[in-house]
Amino acid sequence: MTSNMAARECVTVMNFALGFKPPAAGSSGPGSGSGATMENLEKQLICPVCLEMFSKPVVILPCQHNLCRKCANDIFQSANPLWQSRSTSSMASSGGRFRCPSCRHEVVLDRHGVYGLQRNLLVENIIDIYRQQESSRLVNVKPEQQQQQQLLCDEHEEEKINIYCLSCQTPTCSMCKVFGQHKDCDVAPLSSVYMRQKTELSDGIAILVASNDRIQVVISQMEEICHTIEDNGNRQTEQLVNHFDGLVSILEERKQELVGLITKEQDDKLRLVRSLIRQHSDHLEAAVTLVELAIQSMEEPHMPLFIQSATDILEKMAATAGASSMERPELGYENMSHFVIDTDDLADMLRNIEFCPGLGNDRVEDPEEGGEESELDFCSRY
Repeated sequence: MTSNMAARECVTVMNFALGFKPPAAGSSGPGSGSGATMENLEKQLICPVCLEMFSKPVVILPCQHNLCRKCANDIFQSANPLWQSRSTSSMASSGGRFRCPSCRHEVVLDRHGVYGLQRNLLVENIIDIYRQQESSRLVNVKPEQQQQQQLLCDEHEEEKINIYCLSCQTPTCSMCKVFGQHKDCDVAPLSSVYMRQKTELSDGIAILVASNDRIQVVISQMEEICHTIEDNGNRQTEQLVNHFDGLVSILEERKQELVGLITKEQDDKLRLVRSLIRQHSDHLEAAVTLVELAIQSMEEPHMPLFIQSATDILEKMAATAGASSMERPELGYENMSHFVIDTDDLADMLRNIEFCPGLGNDRVEDPEEGGEESELDFCSRY
């Protein structure tokens, strides 16, 4: 009775330590007995890495999950191969990343690594209490209780299942081998098959755990590769945009220069032609005035006055006729077709711009000088 109460108290403390809710009062079933209670407690004391009961010292992570310190250190060393362990002559100057195998929560450890994590003394004490209670329980189990725990054959009542049929791959009893359906089958002692399969399962668990550790290391490395790819992609994209912005700036600057040349010649030609227009307009206005004056003179009835007026008008007409050969633009003066550029080759070159990895590989990062990765290199296939 005292053993059962101690076991229940141990489970209650363990539930509280690990965050599990205790079973409701008055519950019955497989979990209500002391054996089921100890079995439930044992499940809560299993390390998620080695799948064995926690081995001291037990460390508690910031996410409140527990691990054997040895298992935690193995995971940490695998994920951080460059980190110097505590056993080396010099301490590591910086920590590393650690991912909880239960919840995948990632934490950054200090320079002590897993040795800087807090020990869960409560869980260690519970492990000691559990082992003491389990030893007492096994000692106090009565022989009739041990017999009740053994399975009996369904076909032969009160016959214990004590052999294993290798042909049918099923446990059975001796009567089934002698008189029953397994009399022509190959059999082996149940205990030997049990030990062999338990050994095989244990070896399989060890192999699987080791494989899981390797997979975890590969996952961590690939996650780092993902971060590096993102950083490199963003940096190269930024450099590419800067290069193209520079090309656009050069094109815009050159465009403004060429447009300025066209505008200057356009203004010069317009200025000259408009000046000639004004000159011809003034000449035309003077000629019209002279025509009007000549028409009025034709109506003069007095001959002396007409002769005097006609003489003056004829002199002016002679001067006007002499000025009729005024300057005018040469043929094709309005043509601006000489302002032509051929951009076909340049457009083809721009359309065929490609990356040149060979150029980038010639300049790599120098860690001693703190140099950054080389800028983006690209060339044209044209």
